Amino acid sequence: MSDLLRFANLLDGRLAPPATGRWLDVYEPATGAVYALAPESGSADVAQAVAAARRVFPVWSATPPSERARLLNRLADLIERDHDLLANAESRDCGKPVAQARSLDIPRAAANFRFFAAAATQFASESHGMESQGFNYTLRQPLGVVACISPWNLPLYLLSWKIAPALAAGNAVVAKPSEVTPATAWLLSRLAIEAGLPPGVLNILHGTGSGVGAELVSHPDVKAISFTGSTRIGTAIAAVAAPALKKLSLELGGKNPFIVYADADFDLAVETAVRAAFSNQGQICLCGSRVLVQRPVYERFRDAFVVRARLLRPADPAQAETQFGAMTSKAHFDKVVAHIELARAEGGTVLLGGKAARLSGRCAGGWFIEPTVFEGLPGNCRTNTEEIFGPVVTLLPFADEAEALALANGVPYGLAASVWTRDLEVAHRTAARLETGIVWINCWMLRDLRTPFGGMKQSGMGREGGLEAMRFFTEPRNVCVALN
Repeated sequence: MSDLLRFANLLDGRLAPPATGRWLDVYEPATGAVYALAPESGSADVAQAVAAARRVFPVWSATPPSERARLLNRLADLIERDHDLLANAESRDCGKPVAQARSLDIPRAAANFRFFAAAATQFASESHGMESQGFNYTLRQPLGVVACISPWNLPLYLLSWKIAPALAAGNAVVAKPSEVTPATAWLLSRLAIEAGLPPGVLNILHGTGSGVGAELVSHPDVKAISFTGSTRIGTAIAAVAAPALKKLSLELGGKNPFIVYADADFDLAVETAVRAAFSNQGQICLCGSRVLVQRPVYERFRDAFVVRARLLRPADPAQAETQFGAMTSKAHFDKVVAHIELARAEGGTVLLGGKAARLSGRCAGGWFIEPTVFEGLPGNCRTNTEEIFGPVVTLLPFADEAEALALANGVPYGLAASVWTRDLEVAHRTAARLETGIVWINCWMLRDLRTPFGGMKQSGMGREGGLEAMRFFTEPRNVCVALN
């Protein structure tokens, strides 16, 4: 075990081993082998991190926004400098194609820090005149110590999306990345020290959800929790945090519809539907895992979709030309395989894939699943209502707008939807009636950081992204001034 990489916590401005002395195995999904060890931190580590954050908070919150912005931009500079190192680490950690990490995850992480660096200097509040009586103005002040808990599928991108607005608003952060994919958070820790962030402003603790995560959620000095992950864990966090009146932002699961009307741009809709279904092996909360197609073009669309999806072949994610990699963990691999068997048991017809993929060479022991497409399943079956979070897609025909909406809304989740039509009246009417927090019309994953991000129903509560994230990490206080 001595030749394994050994990651560390970022604790009060220094890299530190866990106080517990315990370590977690970190696996490379493409090979199924352990390649590193990550800290299995515990209550003592959390106590030290929170104490460090509390100590520095008065100084950091009083730091001019221009100086906070300078440091966040410096961190973005370093992420861009180490772009290839971070991309290779993320690919190895997650099993995603290195090309995706290079073109999407790492650039977007740097962009997050740059966006919120700018927001720190532009963040404004409200003022309301009361005719001749007086006026009100709102102070938006940082909360204190906040917890940022991020998932394993987009580890650096989503961690930065939480850390950046929290720091920009003047809070001190204790972050917990997923123990499944700790590499980029460890590299970010090193860059934060190099960037000159004051000790204690950003602390990054590795460990399990039941260990570090639970300790952070219940800690009395943690004022807010931003969590991205499963609905099951999100509801458990809410049950602990709500009685303590902590602020909560929960970005949870999705079972997103990709709705194609008969008049849509056919070729573009097919190409985008495949991308929406299988990007990152379907391991993105925004993936369109239910493709709803109007009956006049259903068979043609189904056949074209399968032909295009067949070009995605699981391969070594470290190779630059790979478009489809491995599942991120053995546990998740097993879950997705079980869902494929469930879809068969529910009567689904396999149009493509439907099994694990076996590679040769260094990836012979990796956790690969073929892109899988089913049809013939009712809209209310478990396969069509439960989040699978993998490369498993169902095709469903619909007759008209009313049926499309019934299918789209007939699930417990409400994160995102994509609508394809040339009829703008239909597009806007459908968008208004969809029970989702995000609707894309004739596109997918076209993101603007200025806009709010989040879901409805079991897809979460609160909003991330843009000024909504800055507002979440502040407490509004009204000041009323009388004009005598």
